[in-house]
Amino acid sequence: MQSETRHLNSSLKIPPHIDTHQFSVYSYFMASQDQAFTRFLHAIADPTRRRILQVLKIRGACSIGKEVGLCACDIEERIHLSQPTISHHMRILQKAGLVEAQKEGHWRWYQRNERNIKQLAKTLRQTL
Repeated sequence: MQSETRHLNSSLKIPPHIDTHQFSVYSYFMASQDQAFTRFLHAIADPTRRRILQVLKIRGACSIGKEVGLCACDIEERIHLSQPTISHHMRILQKAGLVEAQKEGHWRWYQRNERNIKQLAKTLRQTL
């Protein structure tokens, strides 16, 4: 006798009309989106990281002559935190996709990823 459901793993039962390959790809995609959204929420939950995102909006304030974004030393100067602390926060913002970094000689230059910020803000509006 054929079972009414198939088991993808021990806790998940899949109806027979669902292609398990497509389901697993869909599940992976949804899990990846959920993880990205969780990283976004974690990143903006911290007031220091929100301040960093605000100072990165300032145009023409970069000490290495870039029109947008700031180098790490500029962020340190405006946020009044140590370089290791700034690096920690920037790493979290990068992993969340909110900030992009580029090495320029001895400098590390950061700018906001406006496209991702807009998309994540849209997801937040749709979620709540």
